[in-house]
Amino acid sequence: MKLIVLDRDGVINKDSDDYVKSPDEWVPIPGSLEAIARLNRAGYQVVVATNQSGIARGLFDVETLAAMHEKMHRLLAAHGGRIDAVFFCPHGPDRRCRCRKPSPGLFEEIGRRYGADLGGVPAVGDSLRDIEAALAVGAQPMLVRTGKGGRTIESGKLPADVAIFDDLAQVAETLVSTGAEA
Repeated sequence: MKLIVLDRDGVINKDSDDYVKSPDEWVPIPGSLEAIARLNRAGYQVVVATNQSGIARGLFDVETLAAMHEKMHRLLAAHGGRIDAVFFCPHGPDRRCRCRKPSPGLFEEIGRRYGADLGGVPAVGDSLRDIEAALAVGAQPMLVRTGKGGRTIESGKLPADVAIFDDLAQVAETLVSTGAEA
């Protein structure tokens, strides 16, 4: 089984410092839906691991989050792609839970559900917390410049061996060109 873990905001859809709070605000990054469909055609199971502290902050509820994800699934299906599962943390940073990235809880849950060792599994994010969560389980972290990726690079805190890509489309191109597309 080929598995890839994606962050959501800033990787698949446009991010906002004010949070993505509704389906109307959920706007795909150009090329991201096509990239996921390409990964699917190459045999990847695509899962999402995303912090959604807007729930804890009272900015939206679980039903609204489900509506955002329904829009994501619907738009992705129109491109011939799919996301196999979405794992999310609804807690705020003050909760100190195990599921909020940079803690590895979401990744550990993915590993349990899929019966998979996440060692070497590509994990794409746009923030240091995404990279840290991936490293904690031995996944292969990949940073995209979209979303908060540019800020993450400028912070100077990114580990030196983390691969940097312009966007999810470039990640898909790289992964698919090193394997056989179905």
